Amino acid sequence: MSSDANISEIKKLENFFHPESIAVIGASANPHKIGFRVLGNILFGELPTGDDFEEKINQMVKEGKKAYPGKVYPVNIKGGEILGLKVYKTVLDIPDKVDMAVICVPPQFVKDTITQLGQKGCYSAIVITAGFGEIGNKDAEREIVEEARKWGVRIIGPNCFGVFNTYLPLNATFSRDIPIKGPISFISQSGAVGASAIIYGKSEAIGFRYFVSIGNKADVTDADLLRVYGRDPKTKAIAIYVESFPDGREFYEAAKEVSWHVPIVALKAGRTEAGKKAASSHTGAIATSDVAVEAAFKQAGIFRAYTFYGLLDAARALGYQHPPTGERIAILTNAGGAGVITADYMYDLGMKLADLSEETIEKINEVCPPTWSHGNPVDVVGDADDERFARTLEIMTQAPEIDGIIVLVVPTGTLDVPKLSKRIVEIANQTTKPMVASFVGVVTGEADDYLEQHGIPSYSFPERAAYGMYALVERGRFLRKIGVM
Repeated sequence: MSSDANISEIKKLENFFHPESIAVIGASANPHKIGFRVLGNILFGELPTGDDFEEKINQMVKEGKKAYPGKVYPVNIKGGEILGLKVYKTVLDIPDKVDMAVICVPPQFVKDTITQLGQKGCYSAIVITAGFGEIGNKDAEREIVEEARKWGVRIIGPNCFGVFNTYLPLNATFSRDIPIKGPISFISQSGAVGASAIIYGKSEAIGFRYFVSIGNKADVTDADLLRVYGRDPKTKAIAIYVESFPDGREFYEAAKEVSWHVPIVALKAGRTEAGKKAASSHTGAIATSDVAVEAAFKQAGIFRAYTFYGLLDAARALGYQHPPTGERIAILTNAGGAGVITADYMYDLGMKLADLSEETIEKINEVCPPTWSHGNPVDVVGDADDERFARTLEIMTQAPEIDGIIVLVVPTGTLDVPKLSKRIVEIANQTTKPMVASFVGVVTGEADDYLEQHGIPSYSFPERAAYGMYALVERGRFLRKIGVM
């Protein structure tokens, strides 16, 4: 028994992101139910908020607003109508083909639902329903996987948040927020961690391509998704939050296949005894030796982050910038303190500060006052205007002894910061050297956003900019090691 014996496994997996039709099984008319939010998000992209929620929803239905371009079929045993769509009592009642299903029914009904999907010829199912391996209900989880395999159905989940494809667009989640378009594809074993990444990404102009909350990984694993992401030309970097590996060897092999052409950043949680215990109660994760994880990541070319913000900081650097051809990094700043902090952190990370040549120093002498630092970090002094800052940056991009540049801007009364941000982008577009920036202390702002929108990662604090550059340097090391760069 199979939903379609002629469809390859990779095509089944890619179908999660490019379905032509979707059934929402367990769709609900109650706005407080997950089955309502999933259906509404698929239809409209995201749902409105506020006291006039119902009025806005009715207006969206009336106007025929639509985000996902394919067909959507609500399924609920009660029948009726939800959000202007006819509700089918079972998936078998749907007269047309169903490419993908999102399952939101109680756990005791999931197995029978999968049987019906198999009979319908649907081979991709997102099981949002919880109540399986994460609470020790391993037998029930095993049963739904065995049933799915009888029919050739692939499952994401159970106990997951859903799937995004920002370019279709497709929001098959119960999220309140949608990510902006961008080059980073994300895998998260925790739905809440993934949702937080989306919220943070919106505030920092970090764009995502694909997003999967993978939950218990009863069937579809990180390795499966790595191979899908690796085939996608719009994915320029992969970020992973992981607590356990159902098959560590398979993950390692998939990462090796992908990492030579798409950078991978991973945050492996549960590396301490306290973390392992927490992971076990969260998703039923089985502890993995952290020594083994560390070794496997290095051999597979995965950049390992140790914090949530480190995961996102590294991913956005790798997603938007290319690695330097060497390891000599220069710092440009109008604030000596920020430069010193960054230099210290670079030392802690094992990074190299570029030694400025006499020729470069002479060129900077022509645009800066005698009080500039005459070394790296290049401190153009606190009274610098945007012209002095920009001209110095141009000189640094042309210096052969510099492989990458960290730009640290402390907004002062002498700087036209929006103008400077535009000059930075212009200069960055004229060089092959990677560049990251920090408008120090600015969480979000016009200039900060302008850089992000034009492919230059901009961080709130200098250490985080240094970490982004560190990810790029490590990427360069790996590519040179395997002979790709």
